[in-house]
Amino acid sequence: MNGNSILLDTNTVLYFLSGDETISDFIKEKKIFISIITEMELLSYSKITSKELKIISGFISEITVININNDIKETAIKIRRSSKLKLPDSIIAASSIFLQIPLITADKEIKNVEGLNIIYYEK
Repeated sequence: MNGNSILLDTNTVLYFLSGDETISDFIKEKKIFISIITEMELLSYSKITSKELKIISGFISEITVININNDIKETAIKIRRSSKLKLPDSIIAASSIFLQIPLITADKEIKNVEGLNIIYYEK
């Protein structure tokens, strides 16, 4: 991938969709990816309104969603075994490693994953 691509964690997508100007400015002009896990987390919230669903679905339709392949699966397993990360976070981190692009996250737990290019966002 080129240096203009990024993977957003679920928390940074939520910040972006809520109007966070720092995230908005940072991702402007970048090719945006999310993991299938992030898509599922965004769309499965039990109290999501129809308006929120429309906004989230519109956002997802304009970016690239990465499905789990064998490489991502194997890397996620290694991450999960060597860290305290939950499986969904391990899959998101493995997706970033597979794509060889930075992950933007506000999750402190994910910062310690070996081989992960991370941009930590503190709100």
